[in-house]
Amino acid sequence: MDPLPTFPLSSLPIWVVVIDYVLGIIMWTLIGRVAMNFFLPEDSNFFFMKFFVKTTNPLIKLFSPITPSFLLDPLVPLYVAWFFFMIRFYLMPWLLGYSVLGMLSFPLEGEIAGLIYYYGHLEK
Repeated sequence: MDPLPTFPLSSLPIWVVVIDYVLGIIMWTLIGRVAMNFFLPEDSNFFFMKFFVKTTNPLIKLFSPITPSFLLDPLVPLYVAWFFFMIRFYLMPWLLGYSVLGMLSFPLEGEIAGLIYYYGHLEK
Protein backbone atom coordinates (compact mmCIF):
# COMPACT_ATOMS: atom_id res chain seq x y z
CA MET A 1 0.00 0.00 0.00
CA ASP A 2 1.36 3.40 -0.95
CA PRO A 3 1.73 5.93 1.84
CA LEU A 4 -0.73 8.78 1.96
CA PRO A 5 0.41 11.64 -0.25
CA THR A 6 1.54 14.82 1.43
CA PHE A 7 -1.10 17.47 1.18
CA PRO A 8 -0.38 21.16 0.70
CA LEU A 9 -1.42 21.72 4.32
CA SER A 10 2.23 21.41 5.29
CA SER A 11 2.92 24.70 3.54
CA LEU A 12 0.38 26.58 5.69
CA PRO A 13 0.80 27.63 9.32
CA ILE A 14 -1.22 25.46 11.72
CA TRP A 15 -3.30 28.42 12.90
CA VAL A 16 -4.50 28.99 9.33
CA VAL A 17 -5.55 25.36 8.99
CA VAL A 18 -7.35 25.42 12.36
CA ILE A 19 -9.21 28.64 11.51
CA ASP A 20 -10.18 27.26 8.10
CA TYR A 21 -11.39 23.98 9.60
CA VAL A 22 -13.55 25.84 12.14
CA LEU A 23 -14.99 28.18 9.49
CA GLY A 24 -15.49 25.23 7.11
CA ILE A 25 -17.32 23.15 9.70
CA ILE A 26 -19.57 26.12 10.51
CA MET A 27 -20.26 26.73 6.80
CA TRP A 28 -21.08 23.07 6.07
CA THR A 29 -23.26 22.82 9.20
CA LEU A 30 -25.31 25.77 7.96
CA ILE A 31 -25.58 24.18 4.51
CA GLY A 32 -26.56 20.89 6.17
CA ARG A 33 -29.37 22.65 7.99
CA VAL A 34 -30.73 24.00 4.69
CA ALA A 35 -30.52 20.55 3.11
CA MET A 36 -32.23 18.87 6.06
CA ASN A 37 -34.93 21.53 6.00
CA PHE A 38 -35.96 20.34 2.52
CA PHE A 39 -37.13 17.10 4.12
CA LEU A 40 -37.92 17.96 7.73
CA PRO A 41 -39.44 20.91 9.59
CA GLU A 42 -37.15 22.85 11.92
CA ASP A 43 -39.01 21.58 14.97
CA SER A 44 -38.52 17.93 13.99
CA ASN A 45 -37.49 15.42 16.67
CA PHE A 46 -34.89 13.85 14.37
CA PHE A 47 -31.57 14.18 16.21
CA PHE A 48 -29.59 15.50 13.21
CA MET A 49 -32.13 18.24 12.61
CA LYS A 50 -32.11 19.13 16.31
CA PHE A 51 -28.31 19.35 16.17
CA PHE A 52 -28.31 21.56 13.07
CA VAL A 53 -30.94 23.91 14.49
CA LYS A 54 -29.38 24.10 17.96
CA THR A 55 -25.85 24.79 16.70
CA THR A 56 -26.76 27.25 13.96
CA ASN A 57 -29.47 29.33 15.66
CA PRO A 58 -26.92 31.52 17.53
CA LEU A 59 -25.17 32.32 14.22
CA ILE A 60 -28.43 33.08 12.46
CA LYS A 61 -29.39 35.38 15.33
CA LEU A 62 -25.97 37.07 15.17
CA PHE A 63 -26.37 37.75 11.44
CA SER A 64 -30.03 38.81 11.69
CA PRO A 65 -29.25 42.57 11.54
CA ILE A 66 -27.73 42.14 8.07
CA THR A 67 -30.11 39.46 6.80
CA PRO A 68 -32.60 40.81 4.25
CA SER A 69 -36.22 40.47 5.38
CA PHE A 70 -37.36 39.20 1.97
CA LEU A 71 -35.40 35.93 2.35
CA LEU A 72 -37.49 32.87 3.03
CA ASP A 73 -36.75 31.52 6.52
CA PRO A 74 -35.44 28.13 5.27
CA LEU A 75 -32.84 29.95 3.12
CA VAL A 76 -31.44 32.20 5.86
CA PRO A 77 -28.81 29.60 6.96
CA LEU A 78 -27.57 29.45 3.36
CA TYR A 79 -27.22 33.23 3.33
CA VAL A 80 -25.17 33.08 6.55
CA ALA A 81 -23.06 30.21 5.13
CA TRP A 82 -22.25 32.46 2.17
CA PHE A 83 -20.46 34.85 4.55
CA PHE A 84 -18.28 32.04 5.85
CA PHE A 85 -17.52 31.02 2.26
CA MET A 86 -16.49 34.59 1.43
CA ILE A 87 -14.26 34.80 4.50
CA ARG A 88 -12.57 31.52 3.60
CA PHE A 89 -12.15 32.28 -0.10
CA TYR A 90 -11.29 35.99 -0.08
CA LEU A 91 -10.40 37.27 3.40
CA MET A 92 -8.13 34.43 4.55
CA PRO A 93 -5.84 34.52 1.46
CA TRP A 94 -5.73 38.32 1.63
CA LEU A 95 -4.75 38.25 5.31
CA LEU A 96 -2.03 35.72 4.49
CA GLY A 97 -0.65 37.93 1.77
CA TYR A 98 -1.63 35.81 -1.22
CA SER A 99 -3.46 37.28 -4.18
CA VAL A 100 -5.04 33.90 -4.93
CA LEU A 101 -4.70 30.65 -3.05
CA GLY A 102 -6.73 28.50 -5.42
CA MET A 103 -7.46 25.13 -3.84
CA LEU A 104 -5.49 26.22 -0.78
CA SER A 105 -8.37 28.55 -0.01
CA PHE A 106 -10.16 25.48 1.31
CA PRO A 107 -7.71 23.25 3.22
CA LEU A 108 -10.59 21.28 4.79
CA GLU A 109 -12.17 20.34 1.47
CA GLY A 110 -8.78 19.92 -0.22
CA GLU A 111 -7.71 17.35 2.35
CA ILE A 112 -11.02 15.49 2.16
CA ALA A 113 -10.85 15.44 -1.66
CA GLY A 114 -7.26 14.19 -1.51
CA LEU A 115 -8.24 11.35 0.83
CA ILE A 116 -11.18 10.38 -1.38
CA TYR A 117 -8.94 10.43 -4.45
CA TYR A 118 -6.23 8.39 -2.69
CA TYR A 119 -8.54 5.72 -1.29
CA GLY A 120 -10.53 5.61 -4.54
CA HIS A 121 -7.40 4.65 -6.43
CA LEU A 122 -6.52 1.93 -3.91
CA GLU A 123 -9.68 0.03 -4.79
CA LYS A 124 -8.83 -0.24 -8.49
